[in-house]
Amino acid sequence: MAKLHILRYPDPRLHTVAKPVAEVDDRIRRLIDDMLESMYDADGVGLAATQVDVHERVIVIDTSDSRQDPRVLINPEIIARSAEMTFADEGCLSVPLVYDKVQRNAQVTVRALDREGKSYEFEADGLLAICVQHEMDHLLGKVFVEYLSQLKRDRIKTKMLKKTRDEERA
Repeated sequence: MAKLHILRYPDPRLHTVAKPVAEVDDRIRRLIDDMLESMYDADGVGLAATQVDVHERVIVIDTSDSRQDPRVLINPEIIARSAEMTFADEGCLSVPLVYDKVQRNAQVTVRALDREGKSYEFEADGLLAICVQHEMDHLLGKVFVEYLSQLKRDRIKTKMLKKTRDEERA
């Protein structure tokens, strides 16, 4: 397994729309393993392939307290959404140390392929529902800060660019 570089907002590659995975093979399973290692190393609960500059529809998630219950979503689609909405703080490994409130559906039903290429469905609520919607946005080229006001986005963009410059000088 290898730790992958996570793109940082406002990197334009984060706005690339991911293509469906044509075949779940060893290459995709290696990507999944590397994404899980990278997500755990960064202390995240979800990671989309777009965030590691692979533009295929692959997501890994682990919202468990034990951090021992990884979930793999290949070519995920939301097949049902609750009318009820929730408003919760979100963060993102591509926008480190930035958190803000985003409105999402309180419950979703998802269909995806697992790491073996088998189709499965599950219902999600709470943190898992928020995480699924957040990561699926990444596959569409959308970062959670795009739900915020233009003023907040501009401030975050400036902060992230400064952080990147400072790190490159160090």
